[in-house]
Amino acid sequence: MTEQKNGAGDKAQNSTGAKQKKPTSAYRKLRRIFAQTPLRAPLVWLRHRDLAPADVFFGAYPKSGTTWARFVLFEMLSGKPSGFKATNQQMPGIGLHSKALRLLPGGGRLIATHEHYRKDYHRAIYMVRDARDVLLSEYAFLKALDFYHHDLDEFVPYFLFTCVSAYGPWHRNVASWLDSPIAGTENMLVVRYEDLRRDPVPWFARMGEFLGVDVSEEQIKTAVANNSIQSMREKEDKEPVKASIRGRFVRDGKVRGWVSKLTPAQVHLIEEHAGRALARLGYPLSSELNLEAAAAPVTVNQVSDTTVGVS
Repeated sequence: MTEQKNGAGDKAQNSTGAKQKKPTSAYRKLRRIFAQTPLRAPLVWLRHRDLAPADVFFGAYPKSGTTWARFVLFEMLSGKPSGFKATNQQMPGIGLHSKALRLLPGGGRLIATHEHYRKDYHRAIYMVRDARDVLLSEYAFLKALDFYHHDLDEFVPYFLFTCVSAYGPWHRNVASWLDSPIAGTENMLVVRYEDLRRDPVPWFARMGEFLGVDVSEEQIKTAVANNSIQSMREKEDKEPVKASIRGRFVRDGKVRGWVSKLTPAQVHLIEEHAGRALARLGYPLSSELNLEAAAAPVTVNQVSDTTVGVS
């Protein structure tokens, strides 16, 4: 699940010589523990100050493909090359939005957030990804950062029943948005990661229309091409992030990659607790996939083997 040869991971390690660089610090570990408690509520409130009526939010649970989507949107909206520093500094997330470029009509900013829905979010794009693939991506990410030290079987209930990343559990994050006052109105656009990867140009065009910006099809195609998996890995090599030390931040996201990586017992537990949210978003449960496989196994294999994403 990681690729270290000739990549960001090797560069980070080689630059330290004999002493291997750690993926995270004791301070970050303490911050993570704090973020999983109710004590973070005042900090969240502070981060949501100084918002403007024209601001639009780009919400998602972590590891839902938002890094890739934001890179493409940054190029579409600004006309500048995207990168980890450029995108995160000029189109940052909530709490850092005072420095964001005002790229939307009326001086609005596109502000990323992983938080549950809040009343501050008057207009938003909410991006979702199949929870079973999100779980695998988050597991690899937390292992790379040295935040988690157990096996996948123990991680599944951890993902389902705790605030793994301060924004969970996944199904509650999703429900907070789907049951919000803006859900089902012209002020909220739900985008599935899988749809965006399969057919990016019309979906990014739809997001551009939702944001009220005039972007040509050619501009969208160029932005998508500039942010292929290979291109984003090259950007990661130039600007390594914390997760690059032990592998890749930019990973291979697969549609239904979970089919070959999760056990039936793990899938059953996920669907028992997150199945309703999956169904609301149009994701078939394993029982439905089994029926599909019996009827058309070739089609299912083609879907499950397709490399489509960036986490």
